[in-house]
Amino acid sequence: MIKSMTGFGRSEITANERRVVVEMKAVNHRFCDISIKMPKKISFLETTIRTYIKKYVERGKIDIFITYEDCSENKVNVKYNKELALLYMSYFNEMSMEFGIDNKISPSVLGGFPDVFTIEEQSVDEDEIWELIKEALDEAAVKFVESRITEGENLKNDITDKLNNMADAVAYIEKRSPELVSEYRQKLYDKVNELLGNVVIDENRIATEVIIYADKICVDEETVRLKSHIDSTKSILSIGGSVGRKLDFIAQEMNREANTILSKANSLDISNKAIELKTDIEKVREQIQNLE
Repeated sequence: MIKSMTGFGRSEITANERRVVVEMKAVNHRFCDISIKMPKKISFLETTIRTYIKKYVERGKIDIFITYEDCSENKVNVKYNKELALLYMSYFNEMSMEFGIDNKISPSVLGGFPDVFTIEEQSVDEDEIWELIKEALDEAAVKFVESRITEGENLKNDITDKLNNMADAVAYIEKRSPELVSEYRQKLYDKVNELLGNVVIDENRIATEVIIYADKICVDEETVRLKSHIDSTKSILSIGGSVGRKLDFIAQEMNREANTILSKANSLDISNKAIELKTDIEKVREQIQNLE
């Protein structure tokens, strides 16, 4: 199947009082460029996520946005440093005796001194968090790929229509080119007769001029290569996969052949067809650049 490089996917997963939201979107890019925005708390998973998502995409600029919330009630622990509290109190008692001042330190006051109480976040289960995020990534990525496939099929149909138009233009040029040679030969006869009247015409000279003209306007090689490129493009589209780069190269080759035909054209109708051909090739190339 053919995939576009543009797409969007979103998922939201809630489990074990944790909530994860993943959004993925992509635009055209020559390579696979992945950008991830997520909370610092789960930044340790960035490399894992980057590697994991590559099984779904091969090309494009992919932006991934991850929201992570831990709604559990016991996210932190309060730690009481008894040894430090005893040390504080021993100094307060010593100061009380030394200066004759009553020691009126209450537990609430003592608890306000540095490091008597410390707050620590509970250690997180990295494997559990990864499994939850992976589930959300899979769901978002599947929707993301589906949107790419839908757009890719639309692009494929549009490109195929333009390829058919190109094939018709090539067929017209192939049919018209030999007629130009015959018309040129007849024009030579008519011109010679007009200028020389009943003088015997040198057939060899006429034939030489016709051969020179035919060689000058001959586009057989170009039309054969164009037909081959058109057939190759259709075949590649039918096979599917990551075909954007390959088809872009073929489109460049088709444009080169069309330019040669246009430069050799010696009649208005073939020139017009060659211009139509170049226009369709350029449109095809623009669409191909949207393919993965």
